[in-house]
Amino acid sequence: MNKKQKKVLKRILLAVLCIGVLHFLPVDGTLKFLLYMIPYLIIGYDILIKAGKGIKNQQVFDENFLMAVATVGAILLGDYVEGTAVMLFYQIGELFQSYAVGKSRRNISDLMDIRPDYANIEKEDGSLEQVDPDEIEIGTEIVVQPGEKVPIDGVITEGSSTLNTSALTGESLPREAAEGDEVISGCINMTGLLKIRTTKEFGESTVSKILELVENSSSKKSRSENFISKFARYYTPAVCYGAVALALLPPIVRMAVMGVSPMWGDWIFRALTFLVISCPCALVISIPLSFFAGIGGASNAGVLVKGSNYLETLSETKYVVFDKTGTMTQGVFEVSGVHHNEKNADEILEYAALAESYSTHPISKSLQKAYGKPIDKTRVSDVEEISGNGVIAKVDGVTVAVGNTKLMDHLNVDYMDCHSVGTVVHMAIDGVYAGHILISDLMKPHAKEAVEALKRAGIKKTVMLTGDRKQVAEQVAAELGIDEVYSELLPADKVVKVEELLGKKKEKEKLAFVGDGINDAPVLSRADIGIAMGALGSDAAIEAADIVLMDDDPLKISKAIRISRKCLRIVYENIYFAIGIKIICLFLGAIGIANMWMAIFADVGVMVIAVLNAIRALYVKNL
Repeated sequence: MNKKQKKVLKRILLAVLCIGVLHFLPVDGTLKFLLYMIPYLIIGYDILIKAGKGIKNQQVFDENFLMAVATVGAILLGDYVEGTAVMLFYQIGELFQSYAVGKSRRNISDLMDIRPDYANIEKEDGSLEQVDPDEIEIGTEIVVQPGEKVPIDGVITEGSSTLNTSALTGESLPREAAEGDEVISGCINMTGLLKIRTTKEFGESTVSKILELVENSSSKKSRSENFISKFARYYTPAVCYGAVALALLPPIVRMAVMGVSPMWGDWIFRALTFLVISCPCALVISIPLSFFAGIGGASNAGVLVKGSNYLETLSETKYVVFDKTGTMTQGVFEVSGVHHNEKNADEILEYAALAESYSTHPISKSLQKAYGKPIDKTRVSDVEEISGNGVIAKVDGVTVAVGNTKLMDHLNVDYMDCHSVGTVVHMAIDGVYAGHILISDLMKPHAKEAVEALKRAGIKKTVMLTGDRKQVAEQVAAELGIDEVYSELLPADKVVKVEELLGKKKEKEKLAFVGDGINDAPVLSRADIGIAMGALGSDAAIEAADIVLMDDDPLKISKAIRISRKCLRIVYENIYFAIGIKIICLFLGAIGIANMWMAIFADVGVMVIAVLNAIRALYVKNL
């Protein structure tokens, strides 16, 4: 509990203690009134102040006004215990609400610490200073260390490196960058230290421009919340006028028409009871709280939902469309085969690993990993790296060439094409073709399981859209069990394809798109619901998406859908329960059967039950 909640709890306990003591004191009349005012003001002073401010600001009809009128009226009629009890139980309900909201907010804030954007400036003493990219002017030289993102578009003035551009291009193959090359913001520097002279301001850089194109609608309310807001706006003044009519019309009719005692006290008490019953706290509090708890429960499970409207939309999802690289595959290279080799495969890998031992390129690292033994660099000499082609080196005095088809053409070595899917590394030993090594992008550990889980969750169709080659895309889709696949697409083509799919579905069915790169931002925004990979995905995708998977696990998609459906189920349970009880108790109160204690249950009791039910949305571990 925070300090404010602890203070409210102390007031509740103190008020309960006072009421308990007063119950046994033999006091009456004015003294009883004055003594009961102590617990009443202890527990209700803030509600009275809020009601006064509401009247002053011409925003009269809210729950504070209803509570103030009903409890003050009950006390003036001599029902001190009932009046104080109504305020006490109302504060207990508010405490439950505050605790539930606080717990949800903590769950969300724990996951909001997404990588900050900064730029490194080299100071005169050689140390680096991190500054806000907004402060960087055009022509400033910034330093990007290995593992950092390029924060602003520019040209490399010093250094060379391998850049991970998968967030920008959607493709898994990194590209080499050296002095004089242009680089754009959003790339991840993987290997060497780079010094970059900026050519744009941060606001004009690639990432910022794409963010501007994507509308962020995270503040939108769900349809259910909008309904409750409108309902409360008309309902509250209606019941206030109804209570006034209940207090005045029956006594006037009795006196003027029937000629009997008007019984003012009885009808005023019924009107006050009617007011307490009518307070829409259960609806006004529990519905937004249900969504907030659902968002908190989702964030605790590693799924960041940006608004309750997205949670409601997600619950109606029937089509899920995936990007490939970085979403269903890791963008990580691993040797998957050695083909057309004259020598033993282990020997081929040994030669390749040793020849590539001085390189920090991801392909070189995957060759060394496949070799799996310590690298003895004393066996390697005369290393020559041909940019964009590969490496030529002497291993144990034997000339080994490792690279792509361009390198083989450069050396006039006849090579054999590979019909399998992946990155092909050709090898020549002493000028003779020795075979090729196939390096493939790895599937994410739970990718296949994620597709199966979606189908169990009632998803009608799964689709994959990718800019990769048709052969690669079809093999990945077949391995994962995805229903349809469209390949060799540009970012704009993906939007067109999603629009086609949107046109084919039924009106109440929703389509979700899952992606991770800047190139996915437009389609994430166009889909009914956009889901982004948050750990390694680009900031543009994270900003464009409605939902972010914080650990990049695609298995979380089906869990997010189940969480949303549980949340919506709880929302409708609360709506039906609260409105049903209200209608019954309002009728009983109007005809004089319901007393103030039943009114307390109809208001505070229903609110507490609804709030406790809403808190269930926080618990999502077993979904």
